[in-house]
Amino acid sequence: MSAKIEFKHQFYFEILTRKTPIMVQTLPFGSSGIEVNTPGFGAMGLSFGLGTNLTPEQAEPVLLKAIDLGCTFWDTAVVYAAGINEQLLGDFIRKHNVRDKVFIASKCGFAVFEKAGVTNSAVHIKKYIDGTIERLGFTPDLYYLHRIDPNTPLKESIPALDEIRKAGKTRFIGLSECSAKTLRKANEIAKIDAVQAEYSAFETVHETDGLIEAIRELGIAYVAYSPLGHGWLVDEFNFKTPDDFAPDDFRRTCKFKPSLFRSASKLTGHLAPKFQGENFYKNRAIVDEIKKLADKKGCSITQVALAWVAAQGFIAIPGTTKPHRLEENWASRNVELNEEEKAEMRQIVDSAKPHGNRYSEANQKLVGH
Repeated sequence: MSAKIEFKHQFYFEILTRKTPIMVQTLPFGSSGIEVNTPGFGAMGLSFGLGTNLTPEQAEPVLLKAIDLGCTFWDTAVVYAAGINEQLLGDFIRKHNVRDKVFIASKCGFAVFEKAGVTNSAVHIKKYIDGTIERLGFTPDLYYLHRIDPNTPLKESIPALDEIRKAGKTRFIGLSECSAKTLRKANEIAKIDAVQAEYSAFETVHETDGLIEAIRELGIAYVAYSPLGHGWLVDEFNFKTPDDFAPDDFRRTCKFKPSLFRSASKLTGHLAPKFQGENFYKNRAIVDEIKKLADKKGCSITQVALAWVAAQGFIAIPGTTKPHRLEENWASRNVELNEEEKAEMRQIVDSAKPHGNRYSEANQKLVGH
């Protein structure tokens, strides 16, 4: 943490400098004045990317469990099965009359219905928020740009986001996988409430590229996707080779199925290099180090990993299709990390860097703008 940072949200300073053991169960949503339960729930895998693609009936048990536990910070996106994921969540929420219990975020930015790639045009944003509202059956709490389009000026895209916020079509707006420079410029145009970006013990790139420094300085919520390293940081990792993943699991395939993402042809190369070839076997060894700490604490790898993300002040959104896994994730909020344990975890994270890039070369070009 840079000594020059002026924290506009005192919480980041307090959680990072606390000397007493820390157990995080709620987190401020940036500088909005509200708090959310953590961890949250990433719904992508219910419909998209992991080879599961559940029916509404199959998805209902895990969603009911989430409501029962209080795990109600949910994340979806238009690109997840071209709106099917949004529809699934919306139908469930309306069926069970639980809209008042759920904070729901969605994202636009991929032109999934036009067979195109990334776009942040004002026309796209205004069209896609209306589609999101139609599929959900209500307005989302938070709406992000899923990726930043370098061909659309921020002076066009950010006012469009601000306009839908002022119109009551979303309470909050955010950016996903943006650069620190873009975030600062965007926040000068209109208040950015949240950033969603990858963060886990397996991926800490945003600690060194300025993004995390920026959100802490500006008082912006950080929502951490893939907080379990796309599935590495679990005790029951039952895949012995890359070929053990389902044929349409993004950790195995070169690209998303066109039936799920109409611009999939533009996303070439392995989407998850950390799971390919020799990287797969080398990265499995890193998990053993975190398991040693988990064993000492009498909890799971998953729970240590999620507790560590929360201890940074970040809202983790792990995904699962199974109620018992959701319960395990939720129990991470009862894991207390003392100074020695946080230091041990930091040493593991800093010394055991995983093998393989975040994305293929082509897909890497979609992030960091």
